[in-house]
Amino acid sequence: MTTSLGSMHDGTRRTPRWRVIDIVVASVLAVASGLVFVLWNVAVNPISAPLGAVLPGLNALLGGGWLFAGVLTALVVRKPGAALYGEMVAASLSALVGNQWGILTLESGLVQGLAAELVFALFLYRRWGLPTAALSGAAAGLAMAINDLILWYPGSTAAFAAVYTIAGIASGAVLAGVVSWFVVRALARTGALSRFASGRQVRQADPS
Repeated sequence: MTTSLGSMHDGTRRTPRWRVIDIVVASVLAVASGLVFVLWNVAVNPISAPLGAVLPGLNALLGGGWLFAGVLTALVVRKPGAALYGEMVAASLSALVGNQWGILTLESGLVQGLAAELVFALFLYRRWGLPTAALSGAAAGLAMAINDLILWYPGSTAAFAAVYTIAGIASGAVLAGVVSWFVVRALARTGALSRFASGRQVRQADPS
């Protein structure tokens, strides 16, 4: 059957049950993502304030750096719960190392991971293309924005909330969705994902 990288759906039967290798690889990806989260926690500090000064709420453009773990893990493993698992493990590592948000990091990871997971679930875990990845990232960005506005920006103006939400969605779609999709393609071309449908599909469609 001819496959389309646009949909990343090969029509083959897959079991929703997690294999040992699924757990191992998902865990490795999530931990690596968590380390990126830790670095991102520090790196965004000198950037966030200037963005907010340009337009209040624009600092949400940086949010995608905390949203990609779930999308990336799901795109590789392609199992129910992978997006939630990836985001929660990464958030847990970030909280364990220590950051300015403390235990609420886990709450954010849960909300964002569930939002990313919901998109893949809506497509019955059968669509893994770029549009789905971007939509999943955007959903995580929307969840992040709503959660942040409630927890960290209560009583903010409608204008601030609108900018923050739009920026969060855009950041999630691009940094968490589009970038993750291209990362998976790059990994697949190296043969590192040969035991996963995500890797085999890219290699078959682009054997070079």
